[in-house]
Amino acid sequence: MSDACNHDCGGCAQDCTERADLKKAPHAGSHIKKVIGVVSGKGGVGKTLVTSLLAVNLRRLGYKTAILDADITGPSVPKAFGIHAKAASCERGLFPVESGAGVPVMSVNLLLPNETDPVIWRGPVIAGLVTQFWTDVIWGDVDYMLVDMPPGTGDVSLTIFQTLPVDGLVIVTSPQSLVSMIVSKAVNMVRMMDIPVLSLAENMSFARCPDCGKELQLFGESRVQETAREFGIEVTDRIPLDPSLAALCDAGAIASFEGALLPNTTSRLEALLQTAERLEQ
Repeated sequence: MSDACNHDCGGCAQDCTERADLKKAPHAGSHIKKVIGVVSGKGGVGKTLVTSLLAVNLRRLGYKTAILDADITGPSVPKAFGIHAKAASCERGLFPVESGAGVPVMSVNLLLPNETDPVIWRGPVIAGLVTQFWTDVIWGDVDYMLVDMPPGTGDVSLTIFQTLPVDGLVIVTSPQSLVSMIVSKAVNMVRMMDIPVLSLAENMSFARCPDCGKELQLFGESRVQETAREFGIEVTDRIPLDPSLAALCDAGAIASFEGALLPNTTSRLEALLQTAERLEQ
């Protein structure tokens, strides 16, 4: 430990063997088995869509899933599930709002007087609220806690990685070469935090011709596969541009989508929990 140490490990770049453990315990009324972060290097690539679909997929397999919406300035999970109720509270803490699909959600939109009110807060305040969503919300029994993270590699992402026991990450991208560069930044960050990348999902990967079924590369040839190989990971799932899927999100009915999207990512998350449970036996 440096003589000049101020014990603020969150902003320290030193590789200190006596680094403090910043992990926070969840609320006493929460029993969460696996925490999965869903990340992207930039906004607008479908991170919330992937988070929502994974929660629905795992719920259909019989697992108890929940979503912590950590994208405080751009919360969209309640919209995707059609949630408009406000979160209730008691002297013990806050309660998430359960969607019609049986997926509990906590988002800043469930606390604001109006859903369209902007959140104009500085980084430390936003990071503090995300931490409270973990420590003060009574989640109950949860097999998979999916954390819809803010885009980029800023304060809030760092807070999540340091304070929540994240078991693995799903990285969401799109085909453009610019996004591939951003993916590189995201992968480098999570590796610095020593968190495994479980899946790389490419959204808006192609559009399928309604007449012949051919895959149309609307954004040109994808460069994501090359980026994935550079880091020794693979593109596990490709999500097509599907107007019906977008319409369901807009209508708050994402849970009613009946297609088979993200099958490989879902299988990897299921295997993660099953392996942990076998080791505990």
